[in-house]
Amino acid sequence: MRARHSNVLTIFMVALLIYFLLPLFWLFVASTKTVGDLFSSFGLWFAGDFSLWSNIRATVTNGDWVFSRWMANTVFYAVVSAGGAAFLCALAGYGFAKYRFRGNAAMSGLVLGAIMVPTTALAIPTYLLFSKAGLVNTPWAIILPSLVSPFGLYLMRIYAQDAVPDGIIEAARIDGAGEFRIFFQVAARMLAPGIVTVVLFTLVATWNNYFLPLIMLNNPDLYPVTLGLAQWSSQASAGGGTTGAVLSLVITGSFLSVIPLIAAFLLLQRYWQSGLASGGIKA
Repeated sequence: MRARHSNVLTIFMVALLIYFLLPLFWLFVASTKTVGDLFSSFGLWFAGDFSLWSNIRATVTNGDWVFSRWMANTVFYAVVSAGGAAFLCALAGYGFAKYRFRGNAAMSGLVLGAIMVPTTALAIPTYLLFSKAGLVNTPWAIILPSLVSPFGLYLMRIYAQDAVPDGIIEAARIDGAGEFRIFFQVAARMLAPGIVTVVLFTLVATWNNYFLPLIMLNNPDLYPVTLGLAQWSSQASAGGGTTGAVLSLVITGSFLSVIPLIAAFLLLQRYWQSGLASGGIKA
């Protein structure tokens, strides 16, 4: 079949690409400038002095390496939350899709209803519950709420319905395999693209989460990078002789905080591609 091209769609996709990449390009360019060039040069192109490495060094070592501590906290919160949420969603989604039990439809509807509730509406009740449990101002105050992902559960339920054939499950049962062995050794491999999707969604959500750490944490040593950069930004907005220097730290820190997410997408996209390919072959 001949390839068909649409100039309108091509222009539309190029416009979308520019729309999404332009802020990242500006962030990278601004991270390479000195404080003086940041205010005097054109925003979308490099200045004469390429200061990326010195800006990174100043950002990482500023305030007794506090930015490095914030990044380490963010990586810990995001990785633990993403792994735990994906594991729980895979188990629950597989159970909803492949087992028939009383209340299955009602509980599925409850999960759909939970997706409609904005997370900000649950922030204050969550804080009160964690305050009663003595978990406020601890890493658990960030990790435990992130483990609950109604959208991830719904996604895994829909994906497991078609990705795991009932015949394979029955064959494994005939061979004497238990239910947990079937899940971990058979179903989990077929659910890999869906699990990776939940991992990335939860990873990004936890990495970019600002409101939950804001109300749960008051110890700067436990701050994630979002809350730490907001603190620096408020210092820059307050004025003073160091406004430009702090703003440069905020810009470079924002650029550094984006790099791990880009790396995660690039490393894990092959699981999506393999899942799409296998789905196309089955179809």
